[in-house]
Amino acid sequence: MKRVFLIAILWLTLTSFAEKKVDYIFVNTDKTIQITFRLDTNKSPYYTVRYHNKTVINASNLGIIREDGNFHTNLKIVSVSKPRPIKQTYSMLQGKQKNIAYSANQYTVSLKNSQGKSMNIIFQLSDDGIGLRYHFPETTTDIKKIIEEKTTYNFDASTKAWLQPMSKAKTGWAQTNPSYEEHYAMDIPVDTKPAIGEGWVYPALFNAHDTWVLVSEVGIPANYCGSRLVYNDNAKALQVTFPQKEEIFPGGALNPESVLPWYTPWRIITLGSLKTITESTLGTDLADPSTLTDTSFIKSGIASWSWVLLKDNSVNYETTVQFIDYAAAMNWPYCLIDADWDTRIGDEKMKALATYAKDKNVKLLVWYNSSGTWNDTEFHPKSKLLTHPDRQREFTRLKEMGIAGIKVDFFGGDGQSMIAYYHDLLADAAAQQLLINFHGATLPRGWQRTYPHLLTTEAIRGEEFITFGQHDANMQPTHCAMLPFARNVFDPMDFTPMVLDSIPNITRKTTPAFELALPVLFLSGIQHLAETPDGMAKMPAYVINYLKDIPTNWDESKFIAGYPGKYAVMARKKDNIWHIVGINAENTTKEIEIDLSFVTNAAGFSISENQSGFQQLPVSKNTTLKLIMKPHGGFVVKI
Repeated sequence: MKRVFLIAILWLTLTSFAEKKVDYIFVNTDKTIQITFRLDTNKSPYYTVRYHNKTVINASNLGIIREDGNFHTNLKIVSVSKPRPIKQTYSMLQGKQKNIAYSANQYTVSLKNSQGKSMNIIFQLSDDGIGLRYHFPETTTDIKKIIEEKTTYNFDASTKAWLQPMSKAKTGWAQTNPSYEEHYAMDIPVDTKPAIGEGWVYPALFNAHDTWVLVSEVGIPANYCGSRLVYNDNAKALQVTFPQKEEIFPGGALNPESVLPWYTPWRIITLGSLKTITESTLGTDLADPSTLTDTSFIKSGIASWSWVLLKDNSVNYETTVQFIDYAAAMNWPYCLIDADWDTRIGDEKMKALATYAKDKNVKLLVWYNSSGTWNDTEFHPKSKLLTHPDRQREFTRLKEMGIAGIKVDFFGGDGQSMIAYYHDLLADAAAQQLLINFHGATLPRGWQRTYPHLLTTEAIRGEEFITFGQHDANMQPTHCAMLPFARNVFDPMDFTPMVLDSIPNITRKTTPAFELALPVLFLSGIQHLAETPDGMAKMPAYVINYLKDIPTNWDESKFIAGYPGKYAVMARKKDNIWHIVGINAENTTKEIEIDLSFVTNAAGFSISENQSGFQQLPVSKNTTLKLIMKPHGGFVVKI
């Protein structure tokens, strides 16, 4: 009996020791973020995430299913690296912060599947979050195809989520979906299924045990597809999922395929307070650095734009002259000319407009339809950018005309071949030093670092939808107050904001001060403002002067206060000047107090509103700033 007891004790000891041997703990530098990595009974990899010693993501799956091999079950751990310090500094030509320092601890788990084929899982833990991706290190000449990615995010059932639905491909106007243009579902259970049935797009925001978590992906290469999240009932978790079958460049690949070696995109998890989330740069920290040697042609700034309020008939020579003059008078560097300019204006008059604009110190941007056959759009120029020779010919012509950049619209989704098309457009535009703005497009996911001439991307239900119908106008306050906490955290967003006067046939729900705050609240390398010259002329001189000097590339940004979908107050600095803006999405008055000890200069002004409209008041650094936001109102401060 004694011998049996001793054997049992020995077995328990060895079992406990073995269990400890397969638990790997990864931490960031200050040990506030911890990953536990292990293999389960099926020898499948999974991880848990703890933040300040509190579990925020439960045991979640990892792995890849390739057509030629299973890298999810029956895996063997070959090695787990010690933490390798990652340190880098870089600068951004646009966005919330100019000079950025990133540091992380990198851990690499080397695995082999039952066929002896290799896969690495790379984790990087920084001060504000986690990056993870897969690496197939072997070398092949034959194409490998990924069928499924098993990465999941397993939150407690009590977790709340703020999510944008993915649209159904080839639906909507002229079959132009998906374009990341749905309204957010806010404060919903984490297992909620979207009515559309196609999952949720990035960035996805969660609140788990009072910790805010933002999940996204970064740096999709030309040999991978974009992904989204779908709730997996069996795993009880959100799973990374590939695009719908229609989301391809004609004849191209849908799911990922490549020779080896092969890196997948980064899956990123930002953790902390709303301040941590909104100030994080993780979405560019893990993007590929730019290889451009000459960035002198890349200038951010504000653009005038006739189409958003005046529509198709505004695309003509005379109206464009007015909007060039408008941009010049407002000290804005750009004017955008929208669809059908090639026939409504024509090349010769476009050259004349470019010359006229140059004399006014304004540069012209022109619209293009990206489409081949993947939707039914008729706006043009169309089908001019589909091949490398097409793009070389068209971009050379634009440079000869004196055009500074292009807005490319109506893309076809997130399949690998469509992602490769984005990369091809960006590379060929860089060769001709043309600026890029993607519309009807996917989320940039850090491309603005890799391709700094990508100054903005729509990928949001923006101002043009507000001009189309009252429903979107009614939803604008909460929609705008959601965007600083998700869509616009990492990537530039061409919402095309700010109508101070009126929208034809629409009853605005936001006040003029709410609108005035948007060009600083929203981040976009080129900020296309919706207001027209006639509408601007009705504004007080101090409002017009304020709008003549709004940066779109910031040295620093600070979260002051806010809550997703309810209100947002942000401060942004350029040189020694701070801009502080706020919007109130709720139908009640809100009072904000701001400690100005962080600002550089001693005094400035605020623009808010009273019963009579706009009001300007002095602001001093030496006093606590108190501001009243009317229902659906806002304010701006400049110090």
